Amino acid sequence: MTTKQMGVFQRPANMVGAINATLAQEMDRDKDVVILGEDVGRDGGVFRVTEGLQKRFGPGRVMDTPLAELGIVGASVGMAIYGLRPVAEIQFMGFIYAAIEQIFSHASRMRSRSRGRFTCPLVIRTPYGIGIKAPELHSESAEALFCHMPGIKVVVPSSPYNAKGLLASAIRDDDPVIFLEPSRLYRAIKSDVPDEEYLLPLGKGEVYQEGKDLTIVAWGAMLHKAAEAADGFDAEIIDLQTLKPFDEELILSSVKKTGRLVVAHEATTLCGLGAEIAAFVSEAAFGYMKAPVMRVAGYEAVTPMARLEDDFNPGIERIKRAYELVMEY
Repeated sequence: MTTKQMGVFQRPANMVGAINATLAQEMDRDKDVVILGEDVGRDGGVFRVTEGLQKRFGPGRVMDTPLAELGIVGASVGMAIYGLRPVAEIQFMGFIYAAIEQIFSHASRMRSRSRGRFTCPLVIRTPYGIGIKAPELHSESAEALFCHMPGIKVVVPSSPYNAKGLLASAIRDDDPVIFLEPSRLYRAIKSDVPDEEYLLPLGKGEVYQEGKDLTIVAWGAMLHKAAEAADGFDAEIIDLQTLKPFDEELILSSVKKTGRLVVAHEATTLCGLGAEIAAFVSEAAFGYMKAPVMRVAGYEAVTPMARLEDDFNPGIERIKRAYELVMEY
């Protein structure tokens, strides 16, 4: 069913559909936008996110590549330096490790290395996270690796609506962006997505739910678990959306109001992004805190195989217990 609000047609879409539509929109808008990756053309990608795009734009703009992540990203860096806007797909986040040398040693440093003469407008899309019961290296949550790289932006959508607005902004950005797509959300939820183009700014989060007793920060698929666990709490929930740079002002304004903070994420606790957020709040808002910052995250272990995924990934009860603990202070 199509509805019309304020002159903009909106249609229910899942995240796969929203991302596909955004890629088509940006390729229509800018002839320099190209897509490359394993099986992205003829087969439309392993999750069918790029389905139909090669037929529409041709193999010169939607390119199937060899199984070589280092080559995919290396070629994309070269394309970006010389004026194109490549969108590279890595089939699963666990496969991106082979390309870290190109991301860290070249893409992230190009502006600095050339003293601003060159930029690297590159987007690397990859599904990430736990929940689809896939084999090893298919369910990684290593976002903190990229947050530690100067010159890289890291974005994680939590809904079809913000997937479209954030991806469009990422493609138009002049610096490299790692765009992490929660595989568990690809077809799990729908939201109204305007047909017309719109941009959501990188570096800005969103108040998903207002509250006054407790601040919860989460992103991607974990946002929805954190919100479900918050039933019965007067909690303010922040959808971070951009992990690097994260929205310091939004977090501070919320924490100064509530005096309590829980950060929930899938990645392991040690050196996860939750640690950086906790340190930031402790330094910038210590006088406002009524309780220690608490992190609820994955265990210090390799992401397990399918049968153990639900034990590794923070569940509703474990997240809820973290809320209870900070409220007891």
